[in-house]
Amino acid sequence: MAVGQVLLVLLAASTVSATKDLLLNVCMDAKHHKSKPGPEGLLHGQCSPWKDNACCTANTSSEAHRDQSYLYSFNWNHCGVMPPKCKRHFIQDTCLYECSPNLGPWIDKADSSWRRERILHVPLCKEDCEEWWEDCKDSVTCKENWHKGWNWATGTNRCPWGSMCRPFSHVFPQPADLCEKIWSNSYKYTTEHRGSGRCIQMWFDPAQGNPNVLVAKHYAWKKRSSPARMKNVTPAETGKAVCALPWPALVPLPLALLMLP
Repeated sequence: MAVGQVLLVLLAASTVSATKDLLLNVCMDAKHHKSKPGPEGLLHGQCSPWKDNACCTANTSSEAHRDQSYLYSFNWNHCGVMPPKCKRHFIQDTCLYECSPNLGPWIDKADSSWRRERILHVPLCKEDCEEWWEDCKDSVTCKENWHKGWNWATGTNRCPWGSMCRPFSHVFPQPADLCEKIWSNSYKYTTEHRGSGRCIQMWFDPAQGNPNVLVAKHYAWKKRSSPARMKNVTPAETGKAVCALPWPALVPLPLALLMLP
């Protein structure tokens, strides 16, 4: 019995280690994402901070800066021209979504014709969310959730019949409303600050390194080592994870352990 318990502990530890790595340095399975991250020296404009390791191509980064690109045929100017100071946040948001390899801990399944995975509840730094809201509060939109409910009759998004264009500050009274509601809870508003290692930054200086690498590591470990996660791991899942481990991870146990009663 003791040998079995020791084996279970060792296998569980190996499972946590193996699955944790699956959350780091990965690209989601979505419309324009690469299968795995890598260098992209020619990333355009606001997407350039990810050029050393990106899930997007140079062409995707260029299209992310267009008012109406082939990426999703989405029109930022659905209620008149969006001011540049506001639009730059949506471009940066697009760059983060398309290019970042550090969103693994928040990748979730998606039931959509254009993607199999999405991000959910990414903890956005306080400054990034509040500056986004501040620069967009006087811009105008007709919808709270931009993921769905548009009129696509012309091939691009138009306000649904009967909707009214209103200032962002009316549609999204607080910064958290904007960051959490506009993309179906892709982001989560936090009180964590840039540089804390506890929140994802949309904006960062690549000369100082990508701060989101450490953030992803923190949440990957937190997610995979949580008691709730380990409690819900079934024997079948443990077996699958062990089967996926490289051969060196399955070396025989020390003789002393095997001789336990």
